[in-house]
Amino acid sequence: MARLPNFLTILRIVLVPVFVALFYWGGPARYLGATAVFTLAALTDWADGFLARRYQGVSPFGAFLDPVADKLMVATALVLITAAGEMPALLAGILTSIIVGREITVSALREWMAEIGQRKKVAVSWLGKGKAVMQMLSIIFLLYAQPIGWFPTGDVGIVLLVVAAAMTLWSMLAYLRAAWPSLSGSAVSTLDSDHHRR
Repeated sequence: MARLPNFLTILRIVLVPVFVALFYWGGPARYLGATAVFTLAALTDWADGFLARRYQGVSPFGAFLDPVADKLMVATALVLITAAGEMPALLAGILTSIIVGREITVSALREWMAEIGQRKKVAVSWLGKGKAVMQMLSIIFLLYAQPIGWFPTGDVGIVLLVVAAAMTLWSMLAYLRAAWPSLSGSAVSTLDSDHHRR
């Protein structure tokens, strides 16, 4: 059971080329198959985190690979949706740039904060988790893109992605604000002075 979270994380990465193939296959394979694969990946993201906490199966390998798997699937889906023209080109480009750019920025920030021993200041927050859920839902709707009766799936997906992008910016600013003492040099100077006093 302790190895299951890592297996689910690896499974998400393995599903990426399957997802891409189904998306480009088109037709039902795209709006049913690709949507199902992405939804499965989203569920495994929740499941591996739950299992790791429940059975105390958190490992350094899993802690490293889990965010990589998440970002890989989300970034791939956003690029494909943008290329397929599911949204106005300008809007799609802006939203994708915001979301992918934020992930790169926060990942670099966390790596740097870890190097100076301040990683906890930029730990995942409720806002970051909410942003992730909103992203997953918006992408699922945009992938399916077929109206369900009166329910405009694609339009709802666009609205949710706009909300997700706003939450993305908000969470990035929150992380940068928490890390600002370190980024501005004050925390580093304090660490250095503490080191010299020892």
